[in-house]
Amino acid sequence: MTSRLASAQSAYLRSAAHQPVQWYPWGPEPFERARAEKKPVLLDIGAVWCHWCHVMDGESYENPAIAKVLNRDWICIKVDRDERPDIDARYQRAVQALTQQGGWPLTAFLTQQGDVFYGGTYFPPDERHGRAGFGNVLTELARMHREQPDRVSGQAAEIRKFIAERSAESHAGAIAPEILSQGADAMGQAFDFRNGGFGTQPKFPHPAACDFLLARWFDTGDRWAKEVVDRTLAAMASGGIYDQIGGGFHRYSVDARWIVPHFEKMSYDNSELLRAYAHWAGAGNWEAGRVIQGIVAWVREVMSDPRGGYCSSQDADVGLHDDGDYFTWSVDEVRAVVSGREFDLATVYWNVDARGDMHDRPGRNVLNVTSPVDGDAPELETVQQKLKAARDLRPAPFVDRTLYTGWNAMMASAMLEAGHLEDHALLTLERIFQEATDGAGVRHSIGGSVGGILEDQVHVAAASLDAYEATGNARWLDRATGLMEHVWREYRSEGGGLTDTAVNLKGEGFLDQKLTPVQDAPTPSPNGVAGIVLARLGEHTGDPKWRERCGELLKAFAGGAAQLGLYGATLLRALDWYLNPAAHVVVVGNPTDPVVALMRRVARITYRPRKVITLLTSSTPDARLPVHVRAMLDGKSPRAYVCAGTQCGPPADTAEALAHIIATFK
Repeated sequence: MTSRLASAQSAYLRSAAHQPVQWYPWGPEPFERARAEKKPVLLDIGAVWCHWCHVMDGESYENPAIAKVLNRDWICIKVDRDERPDIDARYQRAVQALTQQGGWPLTAFLTQQGDVFYGGTYFPPDERHGRAGFGNVLTELARMHREQPDRVSGQAAEIRKFIAERSAESHAGAIAPEILSQGADAMGQAFDFRNGGFGTQPKFPHPAACDFLLARWFDTGDRWAKEVVDRTLAAMASGGIYDQIGGGFHRYSVDARWIVPHFEKMSYDNSELLRAYAHWAGAGNWEAGRVIQGIVAWVREVMSDPRGGYCSSQDADVGLHDDGDYFTWSVDEVRAVVSGREFDLATVYWNVDARGDMHDRPGRNVLNVTSPVDGDAPELETVQQKLKAARDLRPAPFVDRTLYTGWNAMMASAMLEAGHLEDHALLTLERIFQEATDGAGVRHSIGGSVGGILEDQVHVAAASLDAYEATGNARWLDRATGLMEHVWREYRSEGGGLTDTAVNLKGEGFLDQKLTPVQDAPTPSPNGVAGIVLARLGEHTGDPKWRERCGELLKAFAGGAAQLGLYGATLLRALDWYLNPAAHVVVVGNPTDPVVALMRRVARITYRPRKVITLLTSSTPDARLPVHVRAMLDGKSPRAYVCAGTQCGPPADTAEALAHIIATFK
């Protein structure tokens, strides 16, 4: 029976192939069998990086007694939330409606039609800590399904109705500047003045909110918005949520001070944080460079496929009873690999002591920066290298090498914008178009069969525009245009906004419901990203239809945008693109000219919101440029021009002059 999962593309499904539970992957077959045998369906949704998913696997799904109950009374389906975000989004909503709680593992109990009649997250095998034992839950719910079918169907119908009524996140309204200020105020109210970041514990990064507030500071001069960004990004860079030894960010912090994280590292978190820190650096905060270099180093070493592509995640743990041991240190472990002077420096700088930081692992320290290094930076770098070399000898957490299309595009986009690993980023995007195309759109992963997911289409379109700005090759602009034409045809909902899956896609259970996602949860809102891409296409092509489509899309959400606060940051950025003028940076000259190359790099890494970059050579058709940009050209090169709204700055003949104009011209 395990062969159903043994050949799955998903590493999470393959990891369950040895379990005694008769698992099915998602599809029509398990529901057909459930109807034929009149049995309920157990749906387990998790991920290979999820600690509590591994715990529940080990405690329950590998338990022969519990497996016997499951195989006798239930039809069991296992889903990888990374592979099927469409399934996860719908069943998370249903379980949250029941329990006011979501997350992974998601454990949903379904009718034979795929409707939820009960659910939860982690269930221990036996009653403990006030939680019902999984074995008892399974037995009682199966009995209820057999003996009280009306009660089950009635509860399932109520949940379906509740979810259907709330499936549309669009609240139409007028697009007005007040939305931006109200959204910023909501973020300010959520700011943690003591520790940086937003809210209390657990504390998640909100890179899109930082990006939006940085734009507000640039546009309005509001110093508080910059302070929120400064304190948040500085606190995260110093905290244990950032891997001080290997680079890259863990998924979130369990405490308010950013010290003890959940140790898994996600591609999508690190791409957006790389972008946020690159913008922070481009706005003059050079301390961001350490973090940028760390993310890039981790991606290069751990996450990159040499043929193009980025792995999806790195696990938190090595075994079931592990809890971040790969990433944490005891005093003796530090002492064993450095000299006496280096030990003193490391323990002070990274706050290493005998007590440690891990509540369930006394003596294990999460390295976090507590003291400045001043003149000790070179020596500290040597210590960091020694600790990394020692850590590299430990058994490393599993890396899921699945190449998810949208996440790959996000990382490629961030690398291009930050000016790092650009050749690999372009190779990744080219591989997507060669190996993951699905008609006019793209599939969810390279080598996978799942298609029709909105976030993949819009992230690849956004990254294609970044590739166009980085290379000047019109092929990338054409690809972005083609994808957004496809999105506009296949994903528009009748009530406004774009649906998370293609309108004509059908499926089992709740897949017949269409969602119009607008919140950043956990990846950037695909409707928000679509709005930004539409606005950028309008600026790059001068074709008014893109701005018209952008306006139509944003009006569908404008009525509730300000109230979304942190979780509407990407949508607010799209509204910002629509409401405020973009800055056109045009670099004129031969792309092989070193001055031109430096100008183009400076144009990308110097911070300015709503920036559009164009390379103009003697062979570039002027018709691709908006009229007011074409009017600037005077035939001299190498030279660069910056225009915002209806005004242009003085021509720049050097990279230094261009950087100054980009940062200051208003």
